[in-house]
Amino acid sequence: MTIFALIGCGNQSNQNIQKKQNAQTSQKQYTLDEDIGMMLLIGFRGIAIDSTHHIWRDICDYHVGSVILFDYDAPTGTRGRNIKNPIQLKQLCQQLHGLSPTLLIGIDQEGGYVSRLSTRYGFPYIISVQHSANLGDDTVRHYAHLTADMLHGLGINLNFAPVADVNVNPQCPVIGGLERSFSADEKRVSQLCRIWIDEQQQQDIISCMKHFPGHGSARGDTHKGLVDVSDTWQKRELEPYRNLPTEGIMVMTAHVVNRRLDPSGLPASLSPKITSLLRDTLGFNGVIVTDDLAMGAIANHYTLEQTIRMAIEAGADMLCLSNNGAGGYNADIVPMAVKIIRKLVDEGTISPDRIHQSAMRIRHLQTK
Repeated sequence: MTIFALIGCGNQSNQNIQKKQNAQTSQKQYTLDEDIGMMLLIGFRGIAIDSTHHIWRDICDYHVGSVILFDYDAPTGTRGRNIKNPIQLKQLCQQLHGLSPTLLIGIDQEGGYVSRLSTRYGFPYIISVQHSANLGDDTVRHYAHLTADMLHGLGINLNFAPVADVNVNPQCPVIGGLERSFSADEKRVSQLCRIWIDEQQQQDIISCMKHFPGHGSARGDTHKGLVDVSDTWQKRELEPYRNLPTEGIMVMTAHVVNRRLDPSGLPASLSPKITSLLRDTLGFNGVIVTDDLAMGAIANHYTLEQTIRMAIEAGADMLCLSNNGAGGYNADIVPMAVKIIRKLVDEGTISPDRIHQSAMRIRHLQTK
């Protein structure tokens, strides 16, 4: 069980706050600002925080509902952004939970190349999912359990894993080429994703399947710019998203362009048609989170205001603003985003009910 440091935004015991929040979530009337903050997933610099840090302000004053941790800081090209060693990271998570006991603290801990918790910081080695899949189901379960147990012990409650991409193109520079896909067999991917989800649920870790509607056939890297999979994508890449568990998972949308699903050419993360496929055709009623909106596929083509408006109009519940893209670091990204969303609501472009719907999906996930 995570021990929360008693450093909350108010004076009340954080344990009592958590109990009350869990009991009253469905009854409480939330303000628009509280709902807006709930939709934001924010990255920040620092291996420890205090009341002078902007993330303290963002959580306490702007009601941010989720944060994401990184080991590597892309704007400066340096390591140690949030992670130094297991003791430090656990203390950081305690500080964050002390501000908000229901805060979602997320990380990309897939294993292999995408391991924010690597041996360089004193964490156990987790092999790639492709390697584990080749060794069999028991090996997959072992590393899923090891990962979930490690995250739980640190106080991290959201893992942006498992990767549900089918290995259509083994040379894909960001999926197959990095051994991030379980298999080229979509049914096998579905089976092994379920093992990861089950193991993480047993440790109260929320799973996030990614990258809908499928990134495994791509020839390019959406971190750098737009990637069009219209000619390479296969319908079977949707298979892992069929019959998803009803509780304890999220789905991340990709920044790939797929004109077979949306002829307009919008990236999936900004496409109402592709979100509708996930919601209405595949029946997913849980939280939908965008891939990092600081990635080149988005940041190189849209302003922040355009990005936020289009993502919400597309049906995203949670907006990933990592503060970790090539465009640099902005300590005021949260007040800027809140101002933009408030303006969209005031203008009538987006309704308060639309914001509230997403916020309640996230709150439901937080209190499970």
